[in-house]
Amino acid sequence: MNYASYLTYVTQALQSVKPQEVQGTIDLLWRAYQKGSTVFVIGNGGSAATASHLAQDLAKGTRRTLSQKKRIRALALTDSVPCLTAYGNDDGYAVVFEQQLRNHARPGDVLIAISGSGNSPNIIKALTWAKRNGLATLGLTGFGGGKLRRLAQHKLHVPLNDMCTAESVHSVLLHYIVLALVERIHGKVVWH
Repeated sequence: MNYASYLTYVTQALQSVKPQEVQGTIDLLWRAYQKGSTVFVIGNGGSAATASHLAQDLAKGTRRTLSQKKRIRALALTDSVPCLTAYGNDDGYAVVFEQQLRNHARPGDVLIAISGSGNSPNIIKALTWAKRNGLATLGLTGFGGGKLRRLAQHKLHVPLNDMCTAESVHSVLLHYIVLALVERIHGKVVWH
């Protein structure tokens, strides 16, 4: 595949995402901001990097000044190596996110679960716990969406059977969503 073909491929993948799912994600995060809810983000591998990046963009990228009081409360549960390794070693990797949610989450918070396949056991366990305990849930998926797409209350699905490009599209969509939130919070988009 040459570069021009890849650009076409990525553009088609972006265009395959349902606009109402993108808007639903913006609205979900806007409500979390308004209520002061915490947004937790989880994922494995490349999706863990996306989770970390999204949490940073939500927490820092949506503020304009160092003294801004009202902010989006966002935390990636992928970022504490001691927590991940302690839970993974002592209790099994399938509970590394669920156990952190049990420590930190409250009803009304939001869980964004990112999984290309939609079938990662630790993602499904965390999402199932979150739903049972009053969190709003968003599944960010690729391929057919797997269990995550079926279980999540809100969906942002890239119908593409290619993990690398699905992850790239997730990143592009999430950057757009952050810019849309900046516009809602501050009344204008500030490109940075």
